[in-house]
Formats: sequence, C-alpha cells, structure tokens
Amino acid sequence: MEKQTLSFQAEVKQILHLVTHSLYSNKEIFLRELISNASDACDKLRFEALNNPSLFEDQPNLDVRVAFDADAKTITITDNGIGLSAEEAVANLGTIAKSGTREFMAALEGDQKKDAQLIGQFGVGFYSGFIVADKITVESRRAGLPHDQGMRWSSEGTGDFEIEPITRDARGTSVTLHLRDGEEEYLSHWKLKSIIGKYSDHISLPILMRKEEWDAEAKKQVKRDEWLPINKAAALWTRNKNEITQEQYEEFYKQLSYDTEAPLAYTHNRVEGRSEYTQLLYIPSKAPFDLWNRDKRGGVKLYVKRVFIMDDAEALMPVYLRFVKGVIDSSDLPLNVSRELLQESRDVKAIREGSTKRVLGMLESLADSEDEAERAKYAAFWKDFGVVLKEGVGEDFANQERLVKLFRFASTHADEGVSLADYVKRMKEGQDAIYVVTADSLAAAKNGPQLEIFRKKGIEVLLLTDRVDEWMLSHVHEFDGKPLQSVAKGAVDLGKLQDEEEKKQAEQAAEAFKPVLERLKETLKDRAKDVRVTTRLVDSPACLVVEEGDISGHLARMLKQAGQSAPASQPILEVNAEHALVKRLDGSAHFDDLANILFDQALLAEGGQLEDPAAYVKRVNAMLMA
Repeated sequence: MEKQTLSFQAEVKQILHLVTHSLYSNKEIFLRELISNASDACDKLRFEALNNPSLFEDQPNLDVRVAFDADAKTITITDNGIGLSAEEAVANLGTIAKSGTREFMAALEGDQKKDAQLIGQFGVGFYSGFIVADKITVESRRAGLPHDQGMRWSSEGTGDFEIEPITRDARGTSVTLHLRDGEEEYLSHWKLKSIIGKYSDHISLPILMRKEEWDAEAKKQVKRDEWLPINKAAALWTRNKNEITQEQYEEFYKQLSYDTEAPLAYTHNRVEGRSEYTQLLYIPSKAPFDLWNRDKRGGVKLYVKRVFIMDDAEALMPVYLRFVKGVIDSSDLPLNVSRELLQESRDVKAIREGSTKRVLGMLESLADSEDEAERAKYAAFWKDFGVVLKEGVGEDFANQERLVKLFRFASTHADEGVSLADYVKRMKEGQDAIYVVTADSLAAAKNGPQLEIFRKKGIEVLLLTDRVDEWMLSHVHEFDGKPLQSVAKGAVDLGKLQDEEEKKQAEQAAEAFKPVLERLKETLKDRAKDVRVTTRLVDSPACLVVEEGDISGHLARMLKQAGQSAPASQPILEVNAEHALVKRLDGSAHFDDLANILFDQALLAEGGQLEDPAAYVKRVNAMLMA
C-alpha cells in the first residue's frame, strides 16, 4: 500500500458538516464515544481470541489509555484491542454502512440540531471527535498482522482523508485529536478524568492516565511515566446493587442507549437456578425513532462470563418488548454462541422468560402503585409504548393475562387511562359484557351512531382507536369472566339492562315496519347483507353493523390501506323506525334514492368512503329539491 488520498462517502461529508457546524452543546461526549469505541475494540479482540489465542501477541492485559499534550494541543486515546487493517480503516472511517444515517441527519437539522448526545445513537460516534478537533489522526495495526502492516489515517474533516502504511509495534489503535483554538479546557488531567468518571466509569476495562504530581521547583503539575486507572474497571451490572447509586444507573443507561433522558424504570438482578445470569434492564421514558420497526433487533446486549458477545440480541426479549434496553450476562451459555444457537438454546429460553417477567413486573409496579407520581409515569409510558405492548397478546400467550391488565383505553366515561379492571368495577347491575367500539379516531368513536343507546342508558363503552386494536380483539375475548362485545357487531342485546316495555315496543315497531323493510332489502340487495329495525339508535336514522365473525368495516379499510385484500362480506343496515327520515320512506316517490342516501350516510358516519360520491351528491340534491 502506498500513501493515497480518498474521498469520504457522501453521507459522511454531510455528517461531518453537521458535526463541525451544529454540534456545540455538551461537546464533552466526544471522549465518551472514543472510549466506547476503544472498549468495543478490546471486546472484539477478546471474542476473536477465543478461537485464536495468538491474537493477544505479548499483551494479554487489555486497557484503554488517555493522554494529552498541552503544548501540541492534542488528546490521544489508545487501546490494545483488535486494531484496524488499511482496508478496514477505509471501510469503517470513510463510509457509513449503518442504517439510521438519514434519520440522524434529519434529527440534527431539526429542532435537536444542537444536541450532541444524538451522535452515538446512529453508529457515527467516531466523527464526534470533530466537534472539538480540526484534524484527527488514527494509527493502528490489526492483531495478527506483521509490524510493518500498520496504517495511518488522517483527515481535517472536510471532503477527503489520507491513508498510508506505517510500522507499528503495538497492536491496537491510537486516535489523536488536534484540538481547535478555543478547546484548550480539555487539555487538563482533572477535566478529562471528570468526563471519564461521568460517562465511562462502568467500562469493564481499566482506563489509564499518567500520574500527575506537583513539581515545587517547576511550580506546575508534571506527568510521570506511571499509568494509573481512573475508573472502577468493573462492569456496572457485576457490582453489588448496594454500591451503585441511582445516578450511576442512569448514566450507564444513557451511555448504553444514547438517550438524553433518564430511564422510566430499571431492574438489576442476579438470577440463580436452572440458568444463572445477571440482568440489568431499563424501560426508556420516551419512544425511540424506530419503535415501529418490528424487524429491528432488540436493545439488549449479551455477555457471557463478562465477555461481550453481541449487540441487540433479539432472542433475549420478545418483539413486543423491543424498546427495552440493557445487559444480560450469562454464566451458562458457550462463549462461541451464535444467533442461530440463541434461537434453539434452552438456557436462552429460560433467560427470555425470566427477563420478560421482570419487565412486566416493573410495569405492574408503576401501574398499580399507590403513589400518584408512579401512576403518572405509567400513563406516560402507555402513551408512548401502549400500541407496541398490545402486540404481545398474540405473541406471548403465557403472559397474556398480565398484559391485558396493563392495557389502558379511552371510554365514553374518560378520555384515557381506563383499565379493564376499572371498567368491570363500574359495570351496571345486570350488565353481562364489556362493550367496545373500534374507529379511526377518538372523535369518530365517540360520535358513532352505534353508541346512542349505550349513551342514553349511561353504559360505558371502551373506545379503541389504535390500528392494532382490531387484531388485539381477535386474541382477547374476555376479561374477569366478562366477554368483550363490539357494539358494531351482531344484534344489540342489552339483556337485563333493557326493560320489558322497551322490548315490546321494539317488536311492535319491527312488525309495523315489515313492508318497508322488505322493500329496503330489495333496493339495497347489492350493498347490504340484511336490513333490520334496531333499538341501538336514538338520534340517528341508520347505522351499519356486521355479523359476529365477520370483519368490521374499520378492519376492512385498514387492510385495504395496507394493500391487502379483505374477505368479501357485506354490512347490515340497521334503521331507527322512529326517526322522521325513516318514516318518510313509507309511500315516498323517491324511495330508492332515500334508501341509498340512508346507506351512504351510515357508511360515512362509521368512517367509510363512498364508492360513487357524485351519485350521492346527486341523490341528496334531488331530495332537497323535491
């Protein structure tokens, strides 16, 4: 290899521009990112050395060293980890293969453009060095390569970078930051040590700095050749809970997740029994940008006997808990475990089940707490993560009952926060079912004509407006022995809540209206499966419902929007025989037009779309002019 100048990938150029011109709040995170990268490099060496111990060469002890030169205005972070070959340097430092780059740039260009914390969230942490440096030099040699196959990479963070061969005796990588004017505050032992203590104290490797002593003759601090550890060098999750402060737990979470806010809750446990493992799991306080991506791997890191194995070990947590962040350290899994083995391992299954129960336990503690502030935390959690949690009822049958108790809904009695247990407590005497309605929005659900009889009698109805709710109802059929009944499916039967006089009047109305019904059925035979008189309507002339077992119009619309075909089925038109508009049908010269108008209005009221809006307008105009 000869010295050569190469251009950055287009995305890198954009990121470097944003880093150098926009990220000027909390600049100190550059040190966190570079130490984190150095720690990862040591983890990778340890992992590769499982099958090839010679990679350790003559340096079996791994560490990270931080040094500064006040005269040269440089900071250097050195590790003796896996190192980089020239090809890897070009691939890893000149291009970005990670997904999320576009989202990162959009976030920086938006309201959060001053927030340097974002940089680590998208796998571009190395470039944070350019927040404080106008030039970065990287010298490295990959473990196992000859000494004369080292490489030097350098860039001023503009359009290109240089790479050249060097001889390097030491395995690993040194990253040297040439600080910009005005960033001299970081050329201080105390400053660097305090940043490392704040962000990187949990790193399981020793982070070393040269010892400084006061030289009375020179009247200044002088660095000695002795290197001393400045962190505890013990992974946070391996320490006793009593030794860890809440602030340390929160800082570890922020470093782990690249979140800027403290977690909503966390749990730290040592589990012993059939499987032995340590779990440190966090629930974020806000939803991440990629929450809705079900293909995204989980947020749990897997360690085996404190050796890092993999990021985002999705087999350790069910998909519906993909927002959970944390670390699981197993004592039983083999060090060479693969993603395929994770899917089949009995030990992994036990870890997954135990960790799932811990997370649900955290949520239950918040939801059922007598402390109003804790319940408010759960309400905030549900607002951001409730839709994802609902996915669990179809994926995790073992915990379905626990999940359903955690669900919260809006209802005709409250705009949010209603649990099924709350609903059951408020059920009227003689009420046998939990009534629900699904709709595209809260306003559509509240104002649906199917609710009129329930509102008149003061019967609470749960308003389900999330896209996942129809799917959820196919898995949750009852709660506390009470069936969940959609008010838009089947004939309305209020049982003991409807007195005999009301039933008698309904039967008489249906009998008297029979000739009109037969004609309605004939007119609408291509649009409605049936037409019948209903008691569910009070103020509206008509509404659409479906038979039990048929898919609702709401679900059919969602399937169509998703490009999927819905099973063919027609709705039932229910009419209010006491309504003046319906009474006009009898003997009307515009019977067919009025019948179709009633059907179209019922379709619009439930959120549906007309197949022929022009025909509807024409019929309405004709009736207005009649």
